[in-house]
Amino acid sequence: MDLLNVMQKRRSVRTYTEEAVTEEKLTCILQAGLLSASGKAIRPWEFIVVRNKEALKIMSQCRVAGSKMLASADCAIVVLGDEEKSDVWVEDCSVAMANMHLMADSLGVGSCWIQGRLREAPEGRTTEDFLRELLKFPGSCRLEAILSLGMPKDHPAAHELEKLPVEKVHREVF
Repeated sequence: MDLLNVMQKRRSVRTYTEEAVTEEKLTCILQAGLLSASGKAIRPWEFIVVRNKEALKIMSQCRVAGSKMLASADCAIVVLGDEEKSDVWVEDCSVAMANMHLMADSLGVGSCWIQGRLREAPEGRTTEDFLRELLKFPGSCRLEAILSLGMPKDHPAAHELEKLPVEKVHREVF
């Protein structure tokens, strides 16, 4: 499958079966993140892999909305960026998230990007503070996002190239 086909097929998957994501597939997904482009090759990211079912259930409450699928996920990858290492940690972590999201789908693993940065948890806390308390990451590490992972119950249809918003492409000038 070529890269454009992988991108075309990649969709957010929020419902999962009970089947486990194999360690081999999880390793490939993590390798895709570790291979990501990074400004000045600083690689300011840190990944926390969570497979503990009770922790995933707690994590499913880390946002006011949009994180419930973590309760039924087989695992999740929390992507953090060390703001002391790079001023472009947000961009670098986003590239790593995108690579892992694409790799998961190419392996038949369902995944969903759960935005964490600038999001709110119940009771007025930030999603970052909620997860820092649970996962014990240091203060210099900032939350970018969480990638939920599980074997898909169903997979949305691939994007149709003919329906891409080509009017968003400008040449030479806006």
